[in-house]
Amino acid sequence: MALELVGKLIKVLPEVTGQGKNGAWNKQEFVIETLDTQFPKKVCMTVWGEKANDLKQFAEGDTLKATFSAESREYNERWYTELRAFRLELAEGGDTSYAAPARPAQQARPVSQSQPAGTPFNTSFDDESNDLPF
Repeated sequence: MALELVGKLIKVLPEVTGQGKNGAWNKQEFVIETLDTQFPKKVCMTVWGEKANDLKQFAEGDTLKATFSAESREYNERWYTELRAFRLELAEGGDTSYAAPARPAQQARPVSQSQPAGTPFNTSFDDESNDLPF
């Protein structure tokens, strides 16, 4: 499952290296802030191996498109989630003036007028509100 996120690169964390049974490994984490103007979110992602070198070509403030996979695993009855980026590229235009595509505004669901607020859910005022398919 491939997911995409477009945002501004706001922080590159130090590279971490180690030695495992399969040889040397390295990973680097970075933080992207989404371009949603009303409620921007910060997301920490990880690149492994040679992809850590790809991250070095970008500077803080660049607008990136990260293609990633999400995976969770359990350890000692706790769950840990990793967002592993496998493709990093400059977003369209490659500068911070890039705007995310407009999403349709969420419409509020209409409030049912069949029951006043504070009335128990099993109280019915008319036969139409008791319109169950079975």
